[in-house]
Amino acid sequence: LTLTAMLGWALSRRHTIGNRPLLLLVLISLLFNPGIIPSYLVVQQLGLLDTLWAIIIPTSVSAFNVIVVRAFFVGLPAEVMDSARIDGAGEWQLFWHMGLPLARPVLAVVGLFYGVGYWNAFFNAMLYLSDSALWPLQLVLRTYVVDGTQLGAQELGAETTLPPQTTIQMAILVISIIPILIIYPFLQRHFAKGMLTGAVKG
Repeated sequence: LTLTAMLGWALSRRHTIGNRPLLLLVLISLLFNPGIIPSYLVVQQLGLLDTLWAIIIPTSVSAFNVIVVRAFFVGLPAEVMDSARIDGAGEWQLFWHMGLPLARPVLAVVGLFYGVGYWNAFFNAMLYLSDSALWPLQLVLRTYVVDGTQLGAQELGAETTLPPQTTIQMAILVISIIPILIIYPFLQRHFAKGMLTGAVKG
């Protein structure tokens, strides 16, 4: 979220050096997906296999979210920024004291997108992580729900009787949904405003 906000702010400032080429690069990454094999080879060449960085760095910035944040910053009134510059504010102070406080609705929405995306992600972990100790929760849940792996009773005692496998699978699914259900009500009031960012012109 920090990287997205900073990149969105930089792309919204027309006087930034390399603004157009960087914006073009973001748009190209939005339109064209490199595919599984090139992504795997890049992660392998960087030595990130079997590390948590392999599932963090490749998805650390979403081009779509950058465009949304940039559209919000572009829509900020120029008069507000000019008045801050007259008072002696630099670019970093404009971003920290003016841009971020005003961008709370869009940052809440983008944060929800990132949170849900990371919470539901399992494919990259399945691709890059062979050590099951590093697996995120969703990949562990997948082994129980999709692959039908049986939960052993040896850890619970030899005489322990487990519920039916279907019951355990449904319980796992409910538990995996609860964190998002808890977070969403706190962000709901920002959701509509953040989603309309850049949608209305004139």
